[in-house]
Amino acid sequence: MIMSLFRKNTATNAVYAAYESIVAQSRQPVFYAEWGVPDTVTGRFDMISLHLALLFRRLRRAGQPAKDYAQAVFDLFFKDMDQSLREMGVSDMGVPKRIEKMGSLFYGLLASVNEAIDGGDRATLEAVLSRNVFADSPTADVKALTIYLESQSARLAMLPIDTLLAGQFGMGTAA
Repeated sequence: MIMSLFRKNTATNAVYAAYESIVAQSRQPVFYAEWGVPDTVTGRFDMISLHLALLFRRLRRAGQPAKDYAQAVFDLFFKDMDQSLREMGVSDMGVPKRIEKMGSLFYGLLASVNEAIDGGDRATLEAVLSRNVFADSPTADVKALTIYLESQSARLAMLPIDTLLAGQFGMGTAA
């Protein structure tokens, strides 16, 4: 009984560590200052979503513990989004609608990124990013973000699943 309590805390800590790493990575100034990702609530949501998509890509075929872990990270993400919306003054009635829309956007982005990277199709990935992340950014460096995502996906693919499930994967630098 006591050991299962420790395991839960370790798993919870790993989920928080993973999410914190993703959020920190998503806030790197290079994305906004140099590559033209809009430095807005939406732009930051997009960057967190892209980094989560990379993690979920890696975990998608790794068995039930990885699926459970991915679900826990996903749940934490949307709990954080819910709290952020409330802090921004969105009404209790408006939060569920916004969260539902964010979920749809996230799943659409995840599917598009997976398809493009699975197919090794850089042009398609650039189109996905242009449409989803850079729609309102005339100074976008789509190519730089595309290459970055491809390299991060390859780096995560080389890490052992146990490292990912421990939340110890760090995303590295973008520049």
